[in-house]
Amino acid sequence: MQNQNPTLLITYREALKQSLREALQNDKNVFLMGEDVGRYGGAFAVSKGLLQEFGEERIMDVPLSESGFVGAGIGAAIAGMKPIIEVMTVNFSLLAMDQIVNNAATLLHMSGGQINVPIVIRLGCGIGRQLAAQHSHSWEPFYAHIPGLIVLSVGTHEDARGMLNEALKSPNPIIIFEYTSMLNMEKEVLEHPNTVDITKAKILKEGNDISIITYGTGVYKSLEAASELATMGIDAEVIDLRVLRPLDESTFLKSVSKTHRAIIVEDAWKSVSISSEISSRIMEKIFYDLDAPVQRLCGVEVPIPYPAHLEEASVPQKKDIVNAIKKMMQHD
Repeated sequence: MQNQNPTLLITYREALKQSLREALQNDKNVFLMGEDVGRYGGAFAVSKGLLQEFGEERIMDVPLSESGFVGAGIGAAIAGMKPIIEVMTVNFSLLAMDQIVNNAATLLHMSGGQINVPIVIRLGCGIGRQLAAQHSHSWEPFYAHIPGLIVLSVGTHEDARGMLNEALKSPNPIIIFEYTSMLNMEKEVLEHPNTVDITKAKILKEGNDISIITYGTGVYKSLEAASELATMGIDAEVIDLRVLRPLDESTFLKSVSKTHRAIIVEDAWKSVSISSEISSRIMEKIFYDLDAPVQRLCGVEVPIPYPAHLEEASVPQKKDIVNAIKKMMQHD
């Protein structure tokens, strides 16, 4: 019998592009706006070819003014459009912080529930392409701090294809973090994708000995680490948080209550991070279920170096996850 939903091999970049194309096809009110998204095809070639397919009114190149075009997107969203705003790299989003934090995130509250801002802002982020200290940031914790925003992390190819279209259904402003180091990574996905739930974390591998809680570029590293640990008799559960605000704490608390151990893996700096928040919630709510202290593997607290070997050393790798868990499990 023929498989009703076969798989296909796809890059992370192509998965993101497919999601953009589908969003533009499904709703005439959707448009893409950002620096070099049109004629150049996007800084990372994610929107390549979409200008020719959908035209200048829906694939809009903009001046180099993040505050200006993010503000224009907020206005369009208030007026009933469905803007997708691409900010080339996350550090450039600092130039639009006033628009995001003081306008997009607050207007629903400030208007007494009368004004929604259904905008989706895509941020290229992360470490691993030798973009040095100004363009290699994992600033998810910045945005996860802000009430009024929904913050999503695209850690798998399935989510790269499915998150955007679900985000566009929301009446609220959504920040989506996409990881530039994963763009050329190939994975098999279902040809006809399942609906992505953008309100829940996802258990990607079940286990009984320890919970690995992660997001973004930590997801595939953690899955690979879990496979290696399995050969040593350590049964790790892997959770992709996916939603960084609001956190789906029920999923990771339930997991840790089962395994009695937790390690949190992220590229962001350890101080005042997503891992800080998760560790605190575990300690506050299920402390007596723990058999060992919660551990965190995070980025080294330095500006991200340019040389490839130092860049790699500045964030957790598979071997670091394996070694940390072996130590926690007192495994020789």
